[in-house]
Amino acid sequence: MLAKDEPRLQRRPSNAIGALGGGHFRQGVDASVTRSLLLASCALAAIVAITAPAAAQDLQDRPIDPAPATEVPAAAEPNQVQFSADGIEYDSNADIVTARGDVRMHREGDRLRADTIVWNRKTGLVTATGNIVVTNPGGDAAYGDTIELTDSLKDGVIENMLVVLDQGGRLAADRGSRKDGVVTLDDAAYTPCSVVDSNNCPKEPSWKITAARVVYDPVRKRIFYKGARVNIFGIASIPLPAFSNPVGDGTDNGFLTPDLKYSRVNGAEAALPYYFRIAPNRGLTLTPRIYSAVLPMLQAEYRALTSTGAYRVTAYGTVSDRTDTLIANATTAQNAFRGYFDASGKFQLDPYWSITGSIRVTTDRTFLRRYDISRDDILRNSIKVERIDPNSYLSIAGWAVQTLRVGDRQGLQPYALPEIDYRRRIENILVDGGRLNLQLNSLAIGRAAGQDTQRAFASAQWDLRRITRFGQEVTLTAFARGDLYNASDTVATSVISYRGSDGFHARAIAALALDVKWPLIGEFLGGTQRLTPRVQVVTAPALSNLAIPNEDSRAVDLEDSNLFALNRFPGYDRVEDSTRFTYGVDWSFTLPDFTFDANIGQSYRLSTRPTLLPDGTGLSDRVSDIVGRNVVRYKDLFTLTQRYRLDKDGLALRRNEIDATIGTRGTYLLLGYLRLNRNITPSLEDLRDREEARVGGRLQFARFWSVFGSAVIDLTDRREDPTSLANGFSPVRHRIGFAYEDDCLRLGLTWKRDYQDTGDARRGDSFLLTLAFKNLGR
Repeated sequence: MLAKDEPRLQRRPSNAIGALGGGHFRQGVDASVTRSLLLASCALAAIVAITAPAAAQDLQDRPIDPAPATEVPAAAEPNQVQFSADGIEYDSNADIVTARGDVRMHREGDRLRADTIVWNRKTGLVTATGNIVVTNPGGDAAYGDTIELTDSLKDGVIENMLVVLDQGGRLAADRGSRKDGVVTLDDAAYTPCSVVDSNNCPKEPSWKITAARVVYDPVRKRIFYKGARVNIFGIASIPLPAFSNPVGDGTDNGFLTPDLKYSRVNGAEAALPYYFRIAPNRGLTLTPRIYSAVLPMLQAEYRALTSTGAYRVTAYGTVSDRTDTLIANATTAQNAFRGYFDASGKFQLDPYWSITGSIRVTTDRTFLRRYDISRDDILRNSIKVERIDPNSYLSIAGWAVQTLRVGDRQGLQPYALPEIDYRRRIENILVDGGRLNLQLNSLAIGRAAGQDTQRAFASAQWDLRRITRFGQEVTLTAFARGDLYNASDTVATSVISYRGSDGFHARAIAALALDVKWPLIGEFLGGTQRLTPRVQVVTAPALSNLAIPNEDSRAVDLEDSNLFALNRFPGYDRVEDSTRFTYGVDWSFTLPDFTFDANIGQSYRLSTRPTLLPDGTGLSDRVSDIVGRNVVRYKDLFTLTQRYRLDKDGLALRRNEIDATIGTRGTYLLLGYLRLNRNITPSLEDLRDREEARVGGRLQFARFWSVFGSAVIDLTDRREDPTSLANGFSPVRHRIGFAYEDDCLRLGLTWKRDYQDTGDARRGDSFLLTLAFKNLGR
């Protein structure tokens, strides 16, 4: 039905085609007259919005049967037409009913509203004029100047017709008809876009389809066109001789938005996806990709939603020359098949049990980058079964990786089968508030041409947290763990400290920790400050760590995030021993629009025994380096985060990481800088020094228009990393582009440039044209 707060000029314009943003099919319309009409409609729309009448009474309130008393009463005939009006005239000789003043007719879900309705009961013809609205049971509303309908209110002809679809979108034509529920329009236009601005004034839609004939079938929920063109910003640009699209959120067979690209290696690229609707919950998209410089490629994607979860399968395939190694030592395979397979899914079997899996595999190491599919250098394949309840967690998993790094041996890449982890939490153990966390873990890692490792352990951690009468937060932790390891072919691991020893090895671990925080809160400079000193003591017996293989604790580094951790190693294979004191302070200052958070800390180890922590990690000496973090925020306009590590001897910056965000959602600048200056031996590949700068941003210069860009620059030189090929200022990649995006259209052009060669994935420029029509079915 008609919305009372909707201006009538927007519901029923004097020219229905004008409701789609001023597009006209009649020839010879003067442009100045058109502009005047638009301005007038804008002014009148505001007046009508203020003076709109109160809601008319529902047609069920005053059912009227103008038939002679000899006919069957309306209550006995469910198909009887009912209507209400301010005034009714009945010509008994001609059997004509004339209703005036907010007239409403209703029959089996079809509704008609108009200022005047003339109903010829002999012929069954219903003629309506003035503010006409016809609504079908599906919610679609048709507006027009005059309309002729049958008394079933299903079939008829409307002059100057505008159809507002319940699923979204508008159809307009000089003349339209409806028969058996199907709407046919001649010289018509369709758009799902908004045709009024924020002030409710008419505006040109971002895009629309004009056609010699348009047929809308509400049962099939589809619109069919003949002699159509797509108009973008009022310019007839794309001819579509025969075309159709679904209405609303439903899915159907059909073409999707094309992709247009250009790259130095592959040349011009055009892709036209076609979607096959297999079922409401399943669909297949086939995308042929045509290139000017290489053979075509076919992409297929299958998606499905089931009663327990969802999954997706994607595959690429083509034939081209393949070069896997560096250009200096290139070996090329001619006309080789190349492809990529990617599948993932998750299924929730019941409230506790779930299965998650993913498969990613490619034929060679440069395929994904050459065809701009992905820049990942490691592909991970995994399967995991999980059970989660409020107090326990069980995971049974397996995984394997495929390396895409040039120079890495695939035979040295690990696979795990199985990886089992079980955890259980028990509250109020020993004392009220005591919490016990139990864990069982098992892992088997194998390599086709490298070291194999199996591990199993059981651990228990008890925590008790108390608040003293003076406000200190005190946490007591007791930890115990027993490990069993088995390793073989350890000499295949090049880094000696990672190998461990062949055969079975057992290890017992224990630790006791006391952590004290004392938050102090008060006023400062018109705001609130919180100062929290913190001290932690951890004691543990000496361990023979080097007999155990190191698979998961290699990337160790002192940071603000792990300063107070029970074990500063990131995994299970290495554990800190001896006794250490860790101390630090957190400080926070808050104003209504401004906050500043900072923390800083250091650690001191009592033992004089040599540590297994590598030099340069900040933890190798008895006194650790100093680590901290600063965060500055101003409203939602500015955020700056700095993480750092200072050398304990000369306060040199060993780690400096800065991330800044400046601006709003529409216009912003992203800055990033990282420098790792740890002086770690290059043999520890997980801890190599590097320096990098990142910049990205977006400038919105109009409501829907913006320009954007980003760049990554490698600042590493041979002094920082002797194995690096960078010269101290080596751009890695950048992109620059512009975009238009509103609620109906996304349009953009992006220029990207890669500065590195990897096999047949060569450096060079590429261009991407983005054109997506929103709300054009799915």
